[in-house]
Amino acid sequence: MSEIWPSELKVSKDRRLLTVTFNDGVEASLPAEMLRVLSPSAEVQGHGPGQKVTVPGKRNVGIRQMVPTGNYAVRIGFDDGHDTGIFTWHYLRELGVSGPEKFAAYEVELAEKNLSRDPR
Repeated sequence: MSEIWPSELKVSKDRRLLTVTFNDGVEASLPAEMLRVLSPSAEVQGHGPGQKVTVPGKRNVGIRQMVPTGNYAVRIGFDDGHDTGIFTWHYLRELGVSGPEKFAAYEVELAEKNLSRDPR
């Protein structure tokens, strides 16, 4: 399989959507809320098996900044202060393909834990 990388990363004016166009022409629209709650950071994913955190209250989160990380990723900073997630091109592509299913599973976790997407 050939190497995949973004040819364009574009944040919407309201800061709530990241559109990624990949070098093969595939485009992914990634909501900021999904990126925030599925962040690859240790703060969200934990440091080992069973340590993943279900992050509530991020329905209105926006993207504050994006900082390139080498040639392989971008670090996304959110307006709630979270800025430790390094999103590889591979992970952004994965979210473009399976993000809706991952987000649906996140919503099930919220319901099971009696948590909400809405801020308190």
